Amino acid sequence: MKKVIYILIAVFAMSSCSWIEENPDTLVTDANIGDSKEACDQLVTGVYSKWIYDMFCWGYFPRMLEFDADYISGPDWLFGTFGAGNFQGETDLVDALWKGCYGLIGRANNAERHIAAMKNITDKEKNNAIGELRFQKAFAYFLLVRAYGAVPIQPETENFDRNQPRKPVTEVYDYIIAQLESATRLLYKNTDDAYQTGHVNAGSAAGLLAKVYATEAACAMPAGTEVTIRTGAPYTSDISGNKQYAPLQTQTLYKQTVAGYESLDPMQLYQQAADWAEAVVNGTFGSYTLSDYNLLWTKANANASEFLFSIGSVSGDATYKNSVHTQYEGYKTAPGSDYIQSGGWTGCTRHWYDLFDHDDYRITQGVKHRWRVYTQEASNSGFYYPYDEEYTIMATGKDMDGNWVKDPTGIFADGVNYYYSADAQCLAFTTKYEDVTNDAIDNADANWPFLRLADVILIYAEALNELDKPSDALAQLNKVRTRANADRASMGGKRALTTKEARRSAIIEERAKELACEADRRWDLIRWGIYLDAMNAIGGNDDGGVNKNRTERNLLFPIPQQEINTNSNINTNNPGWN
Repeated sequence: MKKVIYILIAVFAMSSCSWIEENPDTLVTDANIGDSKEACDQLVTGVYSKWIYDMFCWGYFPRMLEFDADYISGPDWLFGTFGAGNFQGETDLVDALWKGCYGLIGRANNAERHIAAMKNITDKEKNNAIGELRFQKAFAYFLLVRAYGAVPIQPETENFDRNQPRKPVTEVYDYIIAQLESATRLLYKNTDDAYQTGHVNAGSAAGLLAKVYATEAACAMPAGTEVTIRTGAPYTSDISGNKQYAPLQTQTLYKQTVAGYESLDPMQLYQQAADWAEAVVNGTFGSYTLSDYNLLWTKANANASEFLFSIGSVSGDATYKNSVHTQYEGYKTAPGSDYIQSGGWTGCTRHWYDLFDHDDYRITQGVKHRWRVYTQEASNSGFYYPYDEEYTIMATGKDMDGNWVKDPTGIFADGVNYYYSADAQCLAFTTKYEDVTNDAIDNADANWPFLRLADVILIYAEALNELDKPSDALAQLNKVRTRANADRASMGGKRALTTKEARRSAIIEERAKELACEADRRWDLIRWGIYLDAMNAIGGNDDGGVNKNRTERNLLFPIPQQEINTNSNINTNNPGWN
């Protein structure tokens, strides 16, 4: 939403403590903003701006969506108690999701009421604005219901009782779907002349509908449904006691019941997911294409059609900022420098890295293989990744046994003394957020991709497979794999996926690879009912020393204590939380 949040309207920059404190009466109204296209745009912009201020700008997002998953890691001081499974240990972090989303919902409801009453804008302008608001509300509720389970639905009227009870997850999903279906009818297509690049559009709403339906469908699949993952303990020891990476272990997991979804028909829901995804892929709601991998994560490509909903920021701005670039890449000592001053902490584990084909762009280009921090300048040293025969030779000139290899060549032949460290200093760090306007500032302008076309295509593949259309499912899966230079999956040969279970597992694994560091993995594990088994299969600490042991209370986030204290209709927390 880069262009949207570049419009910095100070009147919208308010803080929010809990959703009941976001008082619509304190927001901009018709009486003081007027009745015009400009006024309409300001109201819509005020809702978009909520994603940055006060959700992303404090560094809480995307951490609370990202840090609780099997393939993500980082230093213990950053992952802290939240990353180790004690979600109440960092209340500001986990509460930010509840407070931020309900603050946005309240603001969107207020803006919709005022825009609906406007007389001096065209019907198309009014409809599109309302469609943008409904999409954002739906997305906020989608984040909430996945994280907390049953949640209140905030009334859309101007005056309402703020003591709202939690609604069953099925009612929340019905509300989300109604908002999104309406948005598909109201929003511009990205091919319409009036469409403004950077805003959500009809395809965004249709794509999110596909994901919403697939989430419900997977949650409703029968207990005992098989999903195979590749995982295991991160390390073993060699004869001298040194840490060595343990090979991937294939484990078949059996779905556990996901509470609240038992009454739903998964096949009907998967049919809906397939229908909406097909409509996006086939161009019913506009023109959408997968970006070339070489362009995908460039700043110039931030508004490409693949990005159905993304959150931008303003480079160096004190308010409309995010910490995405710092968290994943690290900011440099000077623009274009070789040395990271701070950051670059969050990465993926070696077991994630080993999922890929050797020449897959998502690891050859999408993972850092060498980097340097400012403390290494004096020693002319740096880190390399991964610790294997190929990259050890490229980095050091020696093989894994310490023998010199004649004339080592490759990307590391630059005279620097590279080494590997078996801890959080050396993870599979992504390059997705490297390209920013200024890489030497803490608040760089990396876009956060909440929903991409690749995600929708993989949802389409998943739905088709469950609907017993294996060839069609593999055709969609291979769109993503081909873009990444990965071997094509097929019903036979090298990538043989001969059973529904095998294809299901391959598609879920593909999502882990394609959508890594985009805050998607936890929610896939949750909806498939394999979260506990997948996390506990690690056997304790991961590559970075982060504890991954989990219990049933971790299936849902705790409701903020302030909400329980002030809402007379919410008296207890989610199971296992105080």
